[in-house]
Amino acid sequence: MARIELNEIAHSYLKNPKDESDYALKRIHNEWDDGGAYALLGPSGCGKTTLLNVISGLLTPSKGRVLFDGKDVTDLPPEKRNIAQVFQFPVLYDTMSVFNNLAFPLRNRKVEESEVKKRVLEVAEILDLTPFLNKRAAGLAADAKQKISLGRGLVRSDVAAILFDEPLTVIDPHLKWHLRRKLKEIHEQLKLTLIYVTHDQVEALTFADQVMVMYEGELVQIGTPQELFENPKHKFVGYFIGSPGMNFLSCTLEGNTARIDGASIELDEETADLGNKTQGELELGIRPMYLEVHTHAVNGGLPASVKMVEDQGSFKIVTVSLAAHTLRARLAEDQNPPESKAWLRFPPQWTKLFADGRLVSK
Repeated sequence: MARIELNEIAHSYLKNPKDESDYALKRIHNEWDDGGAYALLGPSGCGKTTLLNVISGLLTPSKGRVLFDGKDVTDLPPEKRNIAQVFQFPVLYDTMSVFNNLAFPLRNRKVEESEVKKRVLEVAEILDLTPFLNKRAAGLAADAKQKISLGRGLVRSDVAAILFDEPLTVIDPHLKWHLRRKLKEIHEQLKLTLIYVTHDQVEALTFADQVMVMYEGELVQIGTPQELFENPKHKFVGYFIGSPGMNFLSCTLEGNTARIDGASIELDEETADLGNKTQGELELGIRPMYLEVHTHAVNGGLPASVKMVEDQGSFKIVTVSLAAHTLRARLAEDQNPPESKAWLRFPPQWTKLFADGRLVSK
C-alpha cells in the first residue's frame, strides 16, 4: 500500500485554459494515509472521476505533482503505479472461469502457479466466491461479477491502492448493502488503501473513515461522517449531505442577534463575534433534525405556518413557512406534528453562520 500525496493538482481538458472556470480540478492539495478508507463524494460533473484518473495515471494533470510514498509518479503510466481500479461496469473475461479471471493479473505478471492458486483461493474466500470458482463469469449475477472485478484488484499483493469508480451503480438496491458491508470487512481485514468515488452519500458515509466532498472541481471539506453532518464548512456540504439537507436563511447581524425578515434569532457569542468581523453575504444554517418544532408558543420561538407533514415511518418531515422562507424539520416518530401553526426554535449550539457560502469559523 502507499501514502498518496496530491501536490497543488489542477487539470483542464482545454488546451489553453484562460481562467479558473476552464479547470475541471482546481488546486487539489491533500495527503491520503497508507491503509485508509476514503470516499470522494459529489454530484455528477464535480471532478471526482477526473481526480481518480489523475491518481491512477489515466490522466496527467495540467498542474501539480502526484506522489506515492514520496516518489513522484506524475508522468508514470497506470501499469507503473501498481494501482488496481474497479469501474462502474465490471471488466471481466466472460468466457473464462471465475478462477481464471481472478488469476489473470498474477499470471500476467509471471507469478508462480502455486502462489497464484494460493492467492486466488484466499481472495475467493474473502469475497464468498469459492462456490463459483469453476463457473464461467458470463452466467453470474451482477453483484457476483462486481465481486470478481474487485477480486482482481485484491489478488495482487503489491497494489499501492484500489480505486473504485461508482462500483455499485448498476447493482440492485437490495444487494448494495451486502457489497458495502463486504468492502468494509475487506478493509478492516487487509488494511488496504481504498479510494471510493460515488455520488451517493449513503455509500460514502457508511464505507469511508474520511469523506472528501467535491464541488465544482474543489475539495470543499474533508472529514468523518459526523464532522460533515454536524459542522459543514461549506454550504454545499450542508445541503448535499443529509436528507433533507440543511436549511439556509439569509440574514443580517445586530450584536448577538440574527435578523431574518424582522424575526430575531439569538446566536452563541463566538458565532456572532466571528460573524460581525466577517465580510460577505450572511446566511444561517440549521439541520432539520436540530430545528425544534413546537405546537404552542415557547420562549425564543418564532411563529410559522405548517405546509406539509410527511410520515417516513421511523420519523416525520414537517415543511413550514417562516416569512418568505421554506424550512424542513425532522421529528421523532412518536412526536406529534402541529396541524396548521407551529413555533420554531433555533438552538444556538446547532445554528451555524455562513458568509458567501462558507462557514464562519476561526
